[in-house]
Amino acid sequence: MSQTVSSIPITVPAWPVVGTLAQRELVRFFRQRTRVFGALGQPIIFWLLFGAGLQSARVGSGDKLDFAHFFPGTLVMILLFTAIFATISIIEDRREGFLQGVLVAPVPRWAMMLGKVLGGAAIAMLQGLVFLFLGWLTGAVDWYPVLSTTPLAVVASLVLMLVISIALTALGFLIAWRMDSTQGFHAIMIVFLLPMWLLSGAFFPMDVGGWLGAIVRINPLTYGVAGLRHYLQNGGNEIAGLPSVSVCWLVSLTFAAAMLIAAWLIAGTRSTADLQ
Repeated sequence: MSQTVSSIPITVPAWPVVGTLAQRELVRFFRQRTRVFGALGQPIIFWLLFGAGLQSARVGSGDKLDFAHFFPGTLVMILLFTAIFATISIIEDRREGFLQGVLVAPVPRWAMMLGKVLGGAAIAMLQGLVFLFLGWLTGAVDWYPVLSTTPLAVVASLVLMLVISIALTALGFLIAWRMDSTQGFHAIMIVFLLPMWLLSGAFFPMDVGGWLGAIVRINPLTYGVAGLRHYLQNGGNEIAGLPSVSVCWLVSLTFAAAMLIAAWLIAGTRSTADLQ
C-alpha cells in the first residue's frame, strides 16, 4: 500500500532575514580587529593629513587652502571606500559556501541583497560619523575652519550620508556579485570607482568645462558631495555655483533606488556561478 506525502513549501519571513544578514556584517566587522583599527584610523589619518597639510599649503596668491572646502569630498571618499570594500565579503562568502547556503534557503533573494547592503552601509556610516565628529570636535582649533551648521542641517546631512552609503554599497554589491576574484574587484576600484570620486566635485569644480565638466555633471556622486557641501559649509543654505538642495536630494535618491533595483535584479538572476 503506497502512501502519498504532500509537500508543503516552507517559507521564511523576509525581514528577519534582512536584519540577521545586516547584523552578521556588523558582527563580522567588529570581530576583525584589523578592520576595526582601519575603520577608526582611516578618518583620523585623513583628518590629520588633509587638515594640517591643506592648511599649511599655499596657492599662487599666497592664500592658504581651506580644508572646509575639501571636507565634504573627503567624507564621501570615506563612505565610498568603506561601502565598496564591505561588499568584498560577497566574494568571500561565495568561496566559503555561505552564499550558496543562503541562495538555496526558502527566502527571497531581495532579502539577502538588502541585508548585505544595509550591513555594509551601516559600516560606512560608522566611519563617516567618526570623521564628521572629528570635524566638529576640532572646529574650535584656530588652524581648523569652523563648519557652520544648524541642528536641522546636521540631521539632513546624516540622512544624506545614509542615502549615499546605501547607493554606494548597492553599487559595490552589483560589481562584486559576478566576481570570483578580489584582485579583479580591486582593479574595478582603481579604474572605475576612484575616478568616479575624483570627478564628483570633491576637488574639481563643476564648472571645470570641457569633457571633464560633462563627466562631473552626469556623475551621480557629484550631487551627494554638493548636498553635503550645502549642509556642512552653509548650514543648509544653497551655495552659488552648485546644484540646488532639491536637485541634490532628487539625484541622490534616484541613484540609490537605481542601484538597489539593479542589485536586486542581478541577485535574482540564477546562474551556474551561484553553486560554485
